[in-house]
Amino acid sequence: GQFYLITCNQGLWSLTKSLLAVAFLASFGSSMLYGYNLAVVNSPAEYIKAFYNQTMVARNGTGLDDKTLTLFYSVTVSVFAIGGMVGSLMVGILVTRFGRKGTLVRITCLVFIGGAFMGFSRTFGSPEMIIVGRFITGVHSGISLSVVPMYLGEIAPKNLRGFLGLVPSIFICLGVFIAQILGLHELLGKEEHWPLFLSLVVIPTMFQLMLLPWFPESPRYLLIEKRNVHATITALKWYRSKVNIQAEIEEMQEEQRSMSSVQTVSVIGLLKDRSVRWQVITIVVVNIGMQLSGIDAIWFYTNAIFKNAGIPVPQIQYTTVGTGAIEVIAGCVGCFTIERLGRRPLMIGGFTFMGICCAGITLSLMFQSHYISVACVVGIIAGFCIGPAGVPFLITAELFKQSHRPAAYTVAGCLNWLSNFTIGFVFPFLQVRTTGAYCYLVFFGVCTAVAAYVFFIVPETKNKTFVEISQMFAARNGMLEEESSELGVFNSLKLGKMNGYGAVELEYEVIENKK
Repeated sequence: GQFYLITCNQGLWSLTKSLLAVAFLASFGSSMLYGYNLAVVNSPAEYIKAFYNQTMVARNGTGLDDKTLTLFYSVTVSVFAIGGMVGSLMVGILVTRFGRKGTLVRITCLVFIGGAFMGFSRTFGSPEMIIVGRFITGVHSGISLSVVPMYLGEIAPKNLRGFLGLVPSIFICLGVFIAQILGLHELLGKEEHWPLFLSLVVIPTMFQLMLLPWFPESPRYLLIEKRNVHATITALKWYRSKVNIQAEIEEMQEEQRSMSSVQTVSVIGLLKDRSVRWQVITIVVVNIGMQLSGIDAIWFYTNAIFKNAGIPVPQIQYTTVGTGAIEVIAGCVGCFTIERLGRRPLMIGGFTFMGICCAGITLSLMFQSHYISVACVVGIIAGFCIGPAGVPFLITAELFKQSHRPAAYTVAGCLNWLSNFTIGFVFPFLQVRTTGAYCYLVFFGVCTAVAAYVFFIVPETKNKTFVEISQMFAARNGMLEEESSELGVFNSLKLGKMNGYGAVELEYEVIENKK
C-alpha cells in the first residue's frame, strides 16, 4: 500500500487553548452529568418516596410498606448503573464507527430524552418515568465515562496525558458538588422542585452539542484507523503549536507498525489475547476496586450516614455540601500533581488512605464517636478524588494500543458499572444486616488489596508512549520476542517535510511487507 512518513525533532508539548477548551467542553457536557446523577437523588429522596407512595395510593387505594418502598427507591438509584452498564457495552462499536468526538456528539440525544422523562414524571403521575429517565441518562454516562478519557488520552501529548486525563474526574466531582448545592432547601431542595432538579442535566449537554462539533476528531483515530493523513495533520495543527507535530505522527506510525492488526479487536479477542493478559487483569482490578472501595455507598447515602453519625437533621445538607467542596479541591490536587508524582503514587496513596478511613468509620460507629465518623467520610471522599476517581480511566487508555483500546474500555466500563449497581442496591440492606458498622470493613479489605496490587504489579506510565508502555508489559506477558519481532511487519508511513506554516508536501513510498 501507499503510506506517508514524517520526520521531525522530538520535544515536549505545551498546553494549548484548543486542548484545554476541548477537555473542559467534553467533561462539562458528559463527565459532569455522571457526578450530578450520582448525587441528585440524595437530597429529594423523601419527596420521591412520598411521590411513589401517593401514586400507588391513587392507583391501588393502598400505599407501599417500608420494605417495598426501600426496594422501589433502591431500584431508582441503581437503575442508573444498569443503564451505565448497557452503555459501556456499546462503547467499542460506537467509537469505531463514529469516532471519539462523533460518539460524544451523537449520544447527547439520550440526555434530552432522559431529562424529559424525569422532568415530566410528576405531571403524568408516573414513577416509572423517573426510573426510565434514570436508565437512559445512565446509558449516556456509561458511554461517555469511557469515551471522554479515551478521546482526551488520544489527543493529549504524552507529557500532558495525565493532566488532561484527570480533567473529567474534576468535573465528576464538580457535578456532585453542584447537585449538593442545588439540593439545598433554599434552592431546589423543596418538594415542588424535584422534577426540575432531576432534569437539569439537559443544560450542560446543550452547550456541548452546540460547541463540540466544531472541534477535530482524535488524530490517532484518523491516522491509525481511518488512514486519513490530511485530517490527522489538520487535527494536530488545531491541538498543537504550529511546529513539531512530525515527531508525534512518527510515534503513531510506530504504534501502528507494532500492532498485530489494524482492525479493532473485539472483547472476546481482547480476553483471548495473551499479549495483553496483565493489562486486562490490571483494568479489571482497578475498575472493580474503584467502585467497591465504598465511595458509591458514601455518595448515594451521604445524608443517611451523617444522620446516623448524630449530626442534627437541619445541618446535614450543609455538611454534605462541604464534602462536595472537598471533592472538587481533592480532584484539582490530583490533576495538578499527576504529571509530577505519576500514576502509581496517586493510586496507591488514594486507596490506602481510603482503606484507613473505612476502618476508622467502623471503629467510630462501634464506639459512638460521631465526629471521627464524619472525618473518615470526608477522608474517603478526599482520598478517592485525588487518585482512584480518575486514574483507572486514564490508565485504561494508556495500557492498550489503538486496536485494543475500545474493547478495553468496554470491559473496564462494564465491570465499573456492575460494581456500581451492586453497591447502590446492596448497601442499604448490608447496613441493616451488619448493624451499619462492620460493612465498612469490606471496603477496607478491597482498598488494601487494590493498593497492594498496584504497588507490586502496575508500572509507572508517566511520560511514556503507548508503544513503550506495551513493551513494559511484554516481559510479564511472556511476549518479549513476539513484541519486538512485530516491529517492521507493517508498511511504513512516509510524509515529506513541512514548510513554516505546517503545510505538507507529500511523498509516496511503497514498502513491501516482510513476513
